[in-house]
Amino acid sequence: MVGILDSISWPEDLKKVNRAELPKLAEEIREYILEVVATTGGHLGSGMGAVELTLALHYLFDFQEDRLVFDVGHQCYPHKILTGRKEQMWTLRQKGGLSGFTNRFESPYDVYTMGHAGTAISTALGIAKGDQIRGRKRKVVAVVGDAAFGCGVAFEAMNHGGADNANLLVILNDNNWSISKTVGALSSYLSKVRAGALYQKAKKAVHQMLQSVPLVGEKIDRGLIDSLELLKTTIAPGHIFEALGSEYFGPIDGHDINALLDTFQQVNEIPGVVLCHVKTQKGKGVPGSQDRPDRAHAAKPDPAKKGGPRTAATEPVIVIPSKPRSTHRIAWTKWFSDALIEEGKKDERVVAITAAMPEGTGVAAFQDVFPKRCFDAGIAEQHAIAFSSGLADAGLKPVCAIYSTFLQRGYDQVFQEVLLQGLPVVFALDRAGVVGEDGATHNGIFDLAFLGTIPGIVLMAPMDGVEVGMMLEFALKLGKPAAMRFARGAAPEGIARENRPAIALGKSETLRKGEDLALVAYGSEVEYALDAAELLAKDGISAEVVNARFAKPFDQKMVDDLRKRFPLVLTVADHSRCGGFGTKFLQSLHDLEPGPIPRVRILEIPDAFQEHASRSELLQDLGLDAVGIARTAKREFQDLATERHYISRLRRPRA
Repeated sequence: MVGILDSISWPEDLKKVNRAELPKLAEEIREYILEVVATTGGHLGSGMGAVELTLALHYLFDFQEDRLVFDVGHQCYPHKILTGRKEQMWTLRQKGGLSGFTNRFESPYDVYTMGHAGTAISTALGIAKGDQIRGRKRKVVAVVGDAAFGCGVAFEAMNHGGADNANLLVILNDNNWSISKTVGALSSYLSKVRAGALYQKAKKAVHQMLQSVPLVGEKIDRGLIDSLELLKTTIAPGHIFEALGSEYFGPIDGHDINALLDTFQQVNEIPGVVLCHVKTQKGKGVPGSQDRPDRAHAAKPDPAKKGGPRTAATEPVIVIPSKPRSTHRIAWTKWFSDALIEEGKKDERVVAITAAMPEGTGVAAFQDVFPKRCFDAGIAEQHAIAFSSGLADAGLKPVCAIYSTFLQRGYDQVFQEVLLQGLPVVFALDRAGVVGEDGATHNGIFDLAFLGTIPGIVLMAPMDGVEVGMMLEFALKLGKPAAMRFARGAAPEGIARENRPAIALGKSETLRKGEDLALVAYGSEVEYALDAAELLAKDGISAEVVNARFAKPFDQKMVDDLRKRFPLVLTVADHSRCGGFGTKFLQSLHDLEPGPIPRVRILEIPDAFQEHASRSELLQDLGLDAVGIARTAKREFQDLATERHYISRLRRPRA
């Protein structure tokens, strides 16, 4: 059956729809998103809750000229459908397809490439002030979730905008959830806000009535309005926002499209910063989301469905006879989660901290076992890190579990509150390296560079699941700041603990002896290096494989040994080449006494942002899978052999 959505590709098509038909269109959009995401995977709950809100905004405003900024951007699927990308939704989060977030390089309707929370008001305010300076008149709208309002930067922007009298519409999309349940006093405050619309209407009615009274009406009006303002601080909603200089309206039913349209029309002409508080249901229309909206946050792809994403090839596992490796694989996050619980059982001082990602970081399982020793700071990485330092100062052993990409948000706190104080906080950096479908905003490829510049931190990475537990145990006994990075996806169990050397500060582990060249790999890339060595052996090239374990401090003895024995060394890591693992190897080589210098080739990620594709596709394109490593090593080895043969001929004595 042909629906309304079939006739809509662009916002101008939407404006032709009768207002009475918009609720039906909203349901059609939900059905379409469910169908798409069941195939492609992607964020689901946030967009499903924002359908009516998105329809109302595009129905009233012209965002070819006006500006619409989504915070985070994972609620933008209805927006993409309405802005010329409906048919492309089947390529969502796939290589060469649509981004799972707003992306300014994808559509002129996407103002920013987003992916991190809390900054939409700041960016929208900048646009509004720029328009004001240039004399340009257009509407600037920021859509922000209640969890993102817990970010300090959101309030900093509201404070600035209110004081500067900028023209900006801020929509607070309040669904009580981020990925998990929204936490903090602000969440409790919002849950109590119920009578805002009544207050606003009463204030306006009283004002109009008193202004009509001759002579004394205006004086009484001023006095009564002052009284209302005082009363508002105790009974009325929104005073926290109005104290920051904005006009507050709400709460509004975010699924009543007529109420949304009426409200947006009314506030459109109000100057200054206006905040509309919209109540929505995360995951609306997703089966089972009524009781557990967090389960609707994201959906995994189903490649079996027609039109599904390409199936990534299974990563090969090489067995080393001298040190047998298990083929058992589970997620890196699960290895960490299990290890954290084990350490928590051994030492009651072990506590866990996360920033709104208890499930994603594996901390939720620890919380189930030790509820009083687990803390969720909300989307406030800065606070989570500073809070962790306080726990350490109090004698506890904090493990701060944050995605690599999100640790960037708390860089100053890592420097000042943790490293400068020398406090023993352990950072567990999940999703380190390329993460795949979430794209450029989520790739965790800069942590070695920005952490490695600060004195006093130990940087390490496990090669497999067994080593995750070994490194976490080591880090908690270290008594100084440490960071352990691990990738997204499944990790092998690896070599049994009893068959490998214990973790020692700054010491590597040689996994495979060789004669022709050396592969020095870090973290998840060790497995690919071992596989590459097997491929090279088939071509008659003997490669030594070293599990570096540490990027700081670096194993100087290992570097010295390799330079004396090999003319060619390749470093391999899932990190940016700039300031990455290879750079640290070269620095270590430079710090040695004068001696032989091998040819060093750095296999890492080029100095460019990596867009969305599956992790296996990205590693293949970057030459960081087993085949890519072997191909580069073979080429470099052959080039070196040719070069040495040419030089030896030049040096032969003439007859």
